[in-house]
Amino acid sequence: MSDLEAETKALSSRVVETAKLKINLEATIALGGLALGWQILALLTPDFVIPGWEVIFRHILQLKPSWIVLTTLRVFVAIMFSFVVGFSAAILLDTSPRLQRYVDPLLNVVMAVPVICWILFAVLWFRGVEFRIFFVLFVVCCPVFLVDMLNGMKGIPTDWKEMVHSLRPKKLQYFQKLTLPAVLPAALTSWKVNLSLAIRVVTIAELVGATSGIGYGLVVAQGQFSIADIFAWTLVLVAILLLTQFCISYLENRFLSWRDIA
Repeated sequence: MSDLEAETKALSSRVVETAKLKINLEATIALGGLALGWQILALLTPDFVIPGWEVIFRHILQLKPSWIVLTTLRVFVAIMFSFVVGFSAAILLDTSPRLQRYVDPLLNVVMAVPVICWILFAVLWFRGVEFRIFFVLFVVCCPVFLVDMLNGMKGIPTDWKEMVHSLRPKKLQYFQKLTLPAVLPAALTSWKVNLSLAIRVVTIAELVGATSGIGYGLVVAQGQFSIADIFAWTLVLVAILLLTQFCISYLENRFLSWRDIA
């Protein structure tokens, strides 16, 4: 019986690896086709309309690395703080349904406010540029973390909760053995969504009032009518997002490999 289980597990692993290889091949073909199509259009149009890849990469080398690092730090500091606050608030609301009934309407109102409104509020309310950007990112990302984490906790089956409670665990043990593993898929998905959201929001926030960062670089490029610089900054943003998404996907494959086997 053990040999059969080992063979089944090995076969499942090979199937998963084959599927991943196929997905990677398809992704490479799709991106390669996009790059080729772009280059063909660049050959048919002037550089000030659609610059070729050689022009874009030449302008990328001229970008300020400090602005790229600064924007990345702004995103990760704000999104990490948003995750901690959102996760903590979700735990509190999960243990207090009455409190949740008061918080849910307020949460819906906050999430209904457009990003541009929060940016204008931040400009009018706060003097410091860094705190403005942090505030906008926090107020946009934290509610998403809170809702996703809370939904993950609400999705834990009652039978599991009763079974764990029957062992009389401490609160920390209950969190480590049941809550954390149960909400991990929702947490990683929420990180993917919020990273994509934060990259776009921070760029808009930097467009208003900032004197550094990728968003400000886009403003400078617009003032100089440099379409190549705009595409260069855009490519950097896409690269940052793809890199962070790759890291989250690696964590998913590392900690949630049972989903592929299942």
